[in-house]
Amino acid sequence: MEVLGALAHPTRLGVFRLLVQHAPESMPALSIAERLGVIPSTLSGHFTVLKRAGLVTATRQQREIRYAADIATITGLVDFLLSDCCGGRVENCDNILSLLGAGICNTRAPR
Repeated sequence: MEVLGALAHPTRLGVFRLLVQHAPESMPALSIAERLGVIPSTLSGHFTVLKRAGLVTATRQQREIRYAADIATITGLVDFLLSDCCGGRVENCDNILSLLGAGICNTRAPR
């Protein structure tokens, strides 16, 4: 799965996590580079890999490129990872389901 390969690099994983924290809003490429302490020209190649995997979308607003996490791809990734979780026995997945049910996406502080 190309998605997992795209997330295997620490910089790309950092970009992805930052964009997920801001989802569904987009962020300017320069702001992402500054937040992660990455040289913008280096980040360009990472954005290409993430876009090819379908993890992020890019939109141009005048001279600025803004990136956002692609929620549909993230949903598909979570579905793929959990489809066979615990041998298909949902009662064995209480820890994972409690994270989702507790609104973990809304309660975690940005890193």
